[in-house]
This record gives sequence, C-alpha cells and structure tokens, in this order.
Amino acid sequence: MPRFRLRKPHPRSYKFRENLPLIESAPSRITAKILIVDDHEIVREGLRTLISRSQPAWEICGEASDGEEAIEAVKALKPDLVILDVTMPKMNGLEAAARLSKMGLGCRLLIFTMHDSKRLQAEVRRAGAQGLVLKSQITRDLIRAMELLLSGDTFFDSEAG
Repeated sequence: MPRFRLRKPHPRSYKFRENLPLIESAPSRITAKILIVDDHEIVREGLRTLISRSQPAWEICGEASDGEEAIEAVKALKPDLVILDVTMPKMNGLEAAARLSKMGLGCRLLIFTMHDSKRLQAEVRRAGAQGLVLKSQITRDLIRAMELLLSGDTFFDSEAG
C-alpha cells in the first residue's frame, strides 16, 4: 500500500481547489526500470525529471520516440514499466501496447495522453495496457499510477470521459 504525505499547494496554483488536498507520493522502496516513449523530447525530459525527483530509486533505462522504437527498446532493455504516449509517428502507443502485450515480456504498460474519453479508456484496456494517465493530471496522478502498476494493480483516470 503506497504511503502518501500532504503538501501545501503553491499559492499561485491555477488548478488548486479548496476542498481537494494536493497529494505527493513518498519515495518508494521499490526499484524499477522505466522506459519513456513520447515523440516530443521536451515531454520525455519533463517525465524524466518528475520521476527522478519523486522516486530516486527508479531508473529511467531508456527513451523512444515512436511505437516501433518502443518495441525494440523493450526487447533490449527489459523495463518493468513503459510509459507510452498515444499519438506518435510510425506506430501509435495503442498499437505498440497491443503488440507488447501479445509478446508477453512481463512489462507493465501505462498510456499517457492528452485525449480524454471513456472510449479511449476502453481502447487502452483492449490494447492490454494496465493504466491511463491524462497529461492534464500528470502532477497529481503519474507517480501514483506508476506505483500501482509496479505493485501489480491498474490505474485508469477517474475523470476521463
């Protein structure tokens, strides 16, 4: 069961709501190898920074910029968790997730997207991914979702749709 601690919101936080405390995950004792897949280098850099600051025991073992590269990286690096963007050139994240799932390599798959719909949640589940995080909720949900997936659970954003 993950442990959480409350943190005070920044006074200029544009998303702050009085009745919802902001939650930050405590550093995990779990070690994990993470592969980040997004076609935008700045997004990969932001994810790498967020993950390494929140969970120093987790290793970013590699990055890829499309689904084809992701499949090759998973074969070579054997990550515990793959974060996949949906919209990418050559092969999108859902197709890559479906192929990785069929390969049975044992890595957990977390879809990371700006698209927000119940239909997408169903497509993510059909592709064999164990989680979905909306880019608009990244600071709130990413580390929690990763912890859940690494512990064998699933995470599907409750606000989608």
